[in-house]
Amino acid sequence: MTRNLTYLIGIILTIVLGTFLYFSLCSDCRLAATSSDEVLSESEEIETPKTPEPTAFPFTVNGADFSLTAQENFNFTFSDADYLTPLSTMVTMATDSLGSYLKDNADKGITITGLYTSKETNNSAWPNLGIARANSVKNYLVQLGVPSSQTQITGKLMDDLIPKDSTFLGPISFDLGDKKVESKEQLADLYKKITDNPLILHFKTGEASIDLTTEQRQKIADIAHYLDQVPEAQCVVTGHTDNTGNRINNITLGQERADFAMAYFIRNGIPSAKITSNSKGPDAPIATNATEEGRSQNRRTVVTLK
Repeated sequence: MTRNLTYLIGIILTIVLGTFLYFSLCSDCRLAATSSDEVLSESEEIETPKTPEPTAFPFTVNGADFSLTAQENFNFTFSDADYLTPLSTMVTMATDSLGSYLKDNADKGITITGLYTSKETNNSAWPNLGIARANSVKNYLVQLGVPSSQTQITGKLMDDLIPKDSTFLGPISFDLGDKKVESKEQLADLYKKITDNPLILHFKTGEASIDLTTEQRQKIADIAHYLDQVPEAQCVVTGHTDNTGNRINNITLGQERADFAMAYFIRNGIPSAKITSNSKGPDAPIATNATEEGRSQNRRTVVTLK
């Protein structure tokens, strides 16, 4: 009897010691022993992040005696200043209606605001991508016959814009009201500001684009604004060279530079009917041609108003 009891106690101690060592030395075993209910409970608490819904703004215009809403609007791809085409039927009908109202009411005006985000790259000639987008829409209205003098454009930074597959849906807003009329004195001051300190560009012929400073972009915006507000105004682009080589060749080179700059501005929304180009070659230097520095200054393209 005593011998049997000793065997039984030994067996029990062996089981207890084995179990202790099993769980102490095997971490995977402890995990395996975790309750399946606990695992299920923890997995239920993990939520998959939700994809933000794209922002979308309808085509909305509200005025004292005119209003309209279309569920679709002008759309733009990421970092692009030109609206996507073709436009939807809703947008063409809305713009036709708005255009007709403005043409019938010369005392009314429309302010177009383009939205943009700080993550986008401004590849346009304008101070910001929002203004560039607004100008693109403004030009569409002008094509419908709306006088540009009845339009104003501006841009607004909005970092909570969320694109849909790299496309911003309707980042354009409209504000209809009385036409903003600038006095003759204000327009004369703007003309003097532009002509006294014209836009001067230095670039190599054949470049894909022109690298502009913040100041130069603002000068372009000022020129465009004057062209919009003064129907008979004209922008002129003049190419200049140094006196190295044949004069006739330099006249041709200056014209090529002027034509390149003019095409660049037209691509950026300056109406082709309101811009011309010419060349003065080496005939109007602003520095000596005896030094490389002086010749570099003379090789320039000047953009101003007639």
